[in-house]
Amino acid sequence: MRRTSVPDRAPSRRRVLGGVAALAAMTATGTAGTAGCAAPAAVGAGRTRLRFWHLYGGGDGVNMRTMLDAYRAAHPGIALRASTLQWGAPYYTKLGMAGAGGRAPEVAALHLARLPGFGPGRLLDPFDLDLLAEHGLSEKDFPADLWRRGRIDGAQYAVPLDTHPMVLYYNTDICRKAGLLGADGKLKPIRGAEEFAAALRAAGKATGRPALAVETLGAGTVGPWRLFSTLYSQTGGTLLDETATRITIDDTRALTVLRFMRRLTEEGLAHRRLDYNGTVGVFGGGETAFLLGGEWEVSTFTNLDLPFSMTRVPNLFGRPTAQADSHCFVLPHQRDRGGESNEAAHAFVAWMLKNTVEWAKGGHVPAYLPTLEKPGYLELEPQSEYRSVIDDVVLDPPAWFAGSASSMWIELGAVLSGVLTGSRTPQGALDEARARLQTLLDTPDPLGGDA
Repeated sequence: MRRTSVPDRAPSRRRVLGGVAALAAMTATGTAGTAGCAAPAAVGAGRTRLRFWHLYGGGDGVNMRTMLDAYRAAHPGIALRASTLQWGAPYYTKLGMAGAGGRAPEVAALHLARLPGFGPGRLLDPFDLDLLAEHGLSEKDFPADLWRRGRIDGAQYAVPLDTHPMVLYYNTDICRKAGLLGADGKLKPIRGAEEFAAALRAAGKATGRPALAVETLGAGTVGPWRLFSTLYSQTGGTLLDETATRITIDDTRALTVLRFMRRLTEEGLAHRRLDYNGTVGVFGGGETAFLLGGEWEVSTFTNLDLPFSMTRVPNLFGRPTAQADSHCFVLPHQRDRGGESNEAAHAFVAWMLKNTVEWAKGGHVPAYLPTLEKPGYLELEPQSEYRSVIDDVVLDPPAWFAGSASSMWIELGAVLSGVLTGSRTPQGALDEARARLQTLLDTPDPLGGDA
């Protein structure tokens, strides 16, 4: 077997542990866990140790366990030990501490948009592209933008598993009554903000209630940010420059979007005050025609026997884009990475990606492009209905404070919440969002600097 090794480029443990703790304090809800150095696990004679850390709970956790059980059955020579850690800041704190100590698991999950702030080259080791190729994976198997986001300073630190974008759920019974379905039983195309508003009005008349559920408030709310990011990206606007060091918000475009968001609740087209669980409850209860949210609730609504389907977020402002992040595989830093365990990690990543039909059942769009053409995936309804969004997803700018469970989501989500609830004007929200974003830019990266 090939023996590869990665030089120890980690900074001092004390410095990185301090940085990770500071980073956790600025991320989403949750209390940081204890130091996450992975203790050696007992492995039977002749078996190769492989440890995998992830943060998948709920329906994702069920699908992941199914995949891992299938992997174990197909690889009796690998002693796979998978650990599910608490989502958000606790997970990233523990993973960072493990990488800082150089005694991390062989492979782990990460949100791709968080990669720049997670110490590539210090807390993470790069993939061996030749080794991935030996197991049948190459750059051409993935969307160009997602693969590119995993590359830093010429090395590949992340291999994407999926993308999980904002999508539009719709109640087929209500939409049929409102005349919004085509002969094929699917939602008729909606083009532009006015057509969307008209569809919401028609659906509202059919129920006597606001037609759209979208997260507008709550502790640690991020829905308002995801909605703004989706619609603002459709205008072609950007948040930061390519180096993520300078604000590039276009006020005219941003205000166009913010005024439309305000209009949704002001005109009664959308519910004004719903937290995340409220959006799931209202749509899942059949009370409203549409839900704008993450695609991961597909299992929830399927289990409720709700008459629903899903589609891409309509192109309201010129481009068919949608805010998203991407789960990916990474190699946490190990002082002695190499040998059979490292080869097993690369082979594990390849096997998991080639078996992502099971993963797609939870709503995520597989990043491994061949999966999108497999009959098993195409038979998934409504999951396969929005697969084309894989080419139009927009991740956060490559800043250390961005990505899922990040301080930027929480800070800007709180500001933009006021636009939807009516407590902030669009201009006031834009000014405050700009100020908070500048504060984040002015804050040093807790994991940055030389050792």
